[in-house]
Amino acid sequence: MSNSLSLSRFPVPELSALPDDIRQVILAVQEKAGFVPNVFLALAHRPAEFRAFFAYHDALMLKETGSLTKADREMIVTATSAKNGCLYCVVAHGALLRIYAKNALVADQVAVNHLKADLSPRQTAMLDFAIKVCLHSQDVTEQDYAVLRSHGFDDEDIWDIAAITAFFGLSNRMANAISMRPNDEFFLMGRVPRK
Repeated sequence: MSNSLSLSRFPVPELSALPDDIRQVILAVQEKAGFVPNVFLALAHRPAEFRAFFAYHDALMLKETGSLTKADREMIVTATSAKNGCLYCVVAHGALLRIYAKNALVADQVAVNHLKADLSPRQTAMLDFAIKVCLHSQDVTEQDYAVLRSHGFDDEDIWDIAAITAFFGLSNRMANAISMRPNDEFFLMGRVPRK
């Protein structure tokens, strides 16, 4: 790594050198967000994996069926990424959580200790399960499903909670292994009014 401000330990390709489909994805994200999240640039190092990663990401996080809201999905990512020690995902997805939940405090609460956060019983049950999948998936039992069902989650929702947790387990480990740095923009998103 050349210096502490590098966004990855691996080479980051120039936008002009990327395959057209990947370049278009990155430009669309830049247009919408006003900046390019470092994950897009870092993962562009391997175009085939970039495509697979973002296809699965979008299938999980942009899904419009089921009872999980966008805030629920980001809450799962923030809580489990904190358990995995992933600075990038806690900061980036914490920002999205603050925006979707319209709550400047929730991401920090969830990242530190969801049991002390201002959450509904439904959200607490969801995160209890997600963290169990994150840390002890081999111990998941029918009782865990029963608890979630008692809070209104169906089996498809439970699959989503597990899949989001598992997918971001991969993401957390890659981000940590390549020292992916969060963009400075994420730190204030959802905390201060947008200009």
